[in-house]
Amino acid sequence: MSMPRVFFYVQHLLGIGHIARASRVAGALVRDGFDVTVVTGGLPVLGFPEEGIQTVALPPVVASNKGFSGLADQNGIAADEAFLSRRRDLLLSAFFNCAPDVVIIEAFPFGRRQMRFELLPLLDAIKKAHPRPKLFSSVRDILQQNRKPGRDEETVALVREHFDGVLVHGDPNFVRLEDTFPLTSDIASKIRYTGMVATRRAAEPEETFDIIASAGGGAVGLDLLRAANAAATMLPAKLRWLLISGPNLPEGDFASLANERPSNVTLVRFRKDFPSLLRGARVSISQAGYNTVGDLLQTDCRAILIPFVAGGETEQTVRAERLKALGLADILPEADLTPTLVADAVRAALSVPQTAPVLLDLGGAEKTAAIIRSMIA
Repeated sequence: MSMPRVFFYVQHLLGIGHIARASRVAGALVRDGFDVTVVTGGLPVLGFPEEGIQTVALPPVVASNKGFSGLADQNGIAADEAFLSRRRDLLLSAFFNCAPDVVIIEAFPFGRRQMRFELLPLLDAIKKAHPRPKLFSSVRDILQQNRKPGRDEETVALVREHFDGVLVHGDPNFVRLEDTFPLTSDIASKIRYTGMVATRRAAEPEETFDIIASAGGGAVGLDLLRAANAAATMLPAKLRWLLISGPNLPEGDFASLANERPSNVTLVRFRKDFPSLLRGARVSISQAGYNTVGDLLQTDCRAILIPFVAGGETEQTVRAERLKALGLADILPEADLTPTLVADAVRAALSVPQTAPVLLDLGGAEKTAAIIRSMIA
């Protein structure tokens, strides 16, 4: 019997969270015996998808504004109709060439409305295919709130008409889909909770730091890094700091941070062993992105979270507040962040006794594979 074929679409527009989560799910599918093709639509990210996974790279687009409503090409030029039509045709061609048994679309229709120009034609192609592949939406546990009137109803209509299942990558004991999607009851029969998609528990670190400040992909983390860099000068010099800028921090900003770096601060763009480093750290300073939090939940490192809120984003704030309510994190505001605020928060975090990792379901990648296999059996 041949391996079931999976066609997995993922579009990241700013950070690397979407492609990182999709890559982990794709890796679990491969280990479970699926033949996986990942279709990416954003800028290349080192290390994602994982090695050994077939990929189709569409001409990349990025968000052209803070509200994520516009699209630009990799040079920042607004994506015109000809560009978008070519992407759509390439996506449909990749789908027909793959002839999959399963299609997974990351985020849509709960997000990524900007991509309807190519995803609605893909839905039509799936509907007309013989045999028709199973279709799943892959979504994180917390959705963007304050959606425009009619958006939720449109999402429900698309799920009902086209999708066989909605894979919610979260632990319902931590947060449930209905907490941020009010019409969840209308699609309740489609929902499958997978647990959080986290990396496997990391090995003990080969190098240790007291405080790690990380900016995810780096596109929007400069203020966090600057504040942490300066805060290091306000605390004892014996404390070892690691600043991880992310691959998307502009080179000029990286150089500026390096020039201002005190002697007890190490600055890097990327560390493949980031989850392992968190195991050895006493304090983490970061945004409240899905993947970073998943890594933190496997450690006893104290978290200082600075949720990303630009463009009306609410997802990270909801996640950070849930963690604070559990006593697992402190929160600082993204606006008006200062070195003094960071230094004070680090002092407080260092005084809190370390606790055992929280027991949430973090096996979402493997459980996603098991759910899909059971639904195509």
